[in-house]
Amino acid sequence: MIIDSHTHIFPPEVRDKREDFFDREPAFKLLYSVPGSKISGVEGLIRSMDNEGVDKSVVFGFPWHHEDHFKRNNDYIMEAVQRYQDRLIGFSTFFSLARGAEKELERCLKSGLSGVGELAFYTAAISKDTLKALRPIAEIAKEFDVPILLHTNESVGHYYPGKTEITLKQIYDFLQCFPDNKIILAHWGGGIFFYHLMKKGIKGVLENTWFDTAASPYLYDKEVYSFSTKILGAGRILFGSDFPLLNPGRYFKEMREAGLSEDVIRKICGHNAASLLKVDTRF
Repeated sequence: MIIDSHTHIFPPEVRDKREDFFDREPAFKLLYSVPGSKISGVEGLIRSMDNEGVDKSVVFGFPWHHEDHFKRNNDYIMEAVQRYQDRLIGFSTFFSLARGAEKELERCLKSGLSGVGELAFYTAAISKDTLKALRPIAEIAKEFDVPILLHTNESVGHYYPGKTEITLKQIYDFLQCFPDNKIILAHWGGGIFFYHLMKKGIKGVLENTWFDTAASPYLYDKEVYSFSTKILGAGRILFGSDFPLLNPGRYFKEMREAGLSEDVIRKICGHNAASLLKVDTRF
């Protein structure tokens, strides 16, 4: 079974007139005012899954700041999951510090969604005050036993829209603050997995952490797959395409070119996500 752990879909009003949302949502404008930036709905995702041989996808929208925006996007996710129950796994997302975030998360999880995220701080740092404010979200996720997916990125190298000022220290502080939560770090966790090699401290902090591969072909050489599996083992890496940014086939090609065994590829491309998300893999 192939599970894509990182995809984005949006309701028709966002797809048809994205510019209507720019004024009130600076983070959305930052990513989606860029020429060529792609937005898709559920039908486009399902077509891609069929073409690429993906069995299931984790779907979510965008961390909107305004309650009316994140509620509508989450409603669209719930409608999509209901429509394609055998293909989609939905996560609830919103700007974590937005008014109504906790109530919205409870609403979504009680309605059958399976996780939180992708949470992101495109226009703010993860400070001590931020971590304090995130505690209720983390408690709800822990109560429902669902993972939190956090947007991360490397703090060096070239700039691209959506690259935040997040640092490895901020990511580390986030993980330390919520040790009992299951955390997925998007985009290879900004490279923090490398520090699993340290002899003291970091292994325990990363114990409940998974890493997705979203946007990897844009960010890293294909050798990241062989290095990461040697450092972490293959059990905590999740294939994520960041659809519609990239199609899954590009990832599968790089995994094979990196020399991963078929068993390791099966784990990364589906088995690990199925275990984390309690997906029944029996057909």
